[in-house]
Amino acid sequence: MKNIYTFTNLSKEKKCVHLVTQKDSIQPYSFSLALHTQEDPLQIIKNRNFINQKFPNMHFIVANQTHSANVEIITKQEEAQGWADVESAIKNCDALITNQKNIMLTILTADCVPILLFDKKQNVIAVVHAGWKGTEKRIVSKTVEKMREVFDSNPKDILASIAPAIGRCCYEVDWNVAKYFKNIENAYDNRDEKQMLDLPYINKVQLLQVGLDEHHIELSNICTACEVEKYFSYRKEKGCSGRFMSMIGLK
Repeated sequence: MKNIYTFTNLSKEKKCVHLVTQKDSIQPYSFSLALHTQEDPLQIIKNRNFINQKFPNMHFIVANQTHSANVEIITKQEEAQGWADVESAIKNCDALITNQKNIMLTILTADCVPILLFDKKQNVIAVVHAGWKGTEKRIVSKTVEKMREVFDSNPKDILASIAPAIGRCCYEVDWNVAKYFKNIENAYDNRDEKQMLDLPYINKVQLLQVGLDEHHIELSNICTACEVEKYFSYRKEKGCSGRFMSMIGLK
C-alpha cells in the first residue's frame, strides 16, 4: 500500500499486522477515515473499504473516542464494530485490547497520540488514544495494567509504537494544561508565557514507569502539524474534519 507509515519493531513480528494511514491527495477528502465528522459518509466508507480489501479476513473495531481513560476488552471474534456506521462503535472508550485473531483494533487521530501495543509472548494487542486529557489520566499505563491483569502480560514482553502526533515544536498550551505534567522532567519547554507540551514523550515516560523496556518503545518522531501534507492536524488546519487511522491486528 502507498501512503502508509509502519514501525520497525512491529514489522519484524510475524503474528501481527499494523499500519498508520496517511493523506492521499488523489483521493477525495484526502483519504480521511472518520465517520463522526461532517464529511460525506459514503466517501469515508469507500476509503475504509479500500483498507478492508487489503485485510479481507479482519474484523475492524472502532471506538467512540471521548478523551476518557476507559479501556474495553474484545473477548471474541465478532463482526466489525463502528466500521460501517458510527452507531455500532464501542461507546465512550479510548483504548482497546484483544487476544483474538483476525481482529483489527483502530484509533482515529489528527494530533492526539495514537499508541499500538503488542505482547509478543501472550499474543495480545492494544490501541490507545491519548490526547492531553487521556495522558493526564494515564490511559496508556492503565491499558498495560489491564493487559497484565486480564491476560497475564509481562510489560517486559510488550512492544510499544507511538505513532505520528503533534510534537513539542507545535503544541502550545496554557499552564492550566501543562501543570498536570509539571512533575515529569522535560515534559515541556517554556516559550514566553506558554508551554510547548510533548505528549509523545510523556506517554513514553508513562510506559517506562509501568515497566516496559526502553528499547521496546519506538517513536515515529513525526509531528502532524509539521508534516500536515501527510497527516491530518486539527490545530495546524484550524479545526479540520479529517482523521488518519492507526491500527494493529493479530493474524
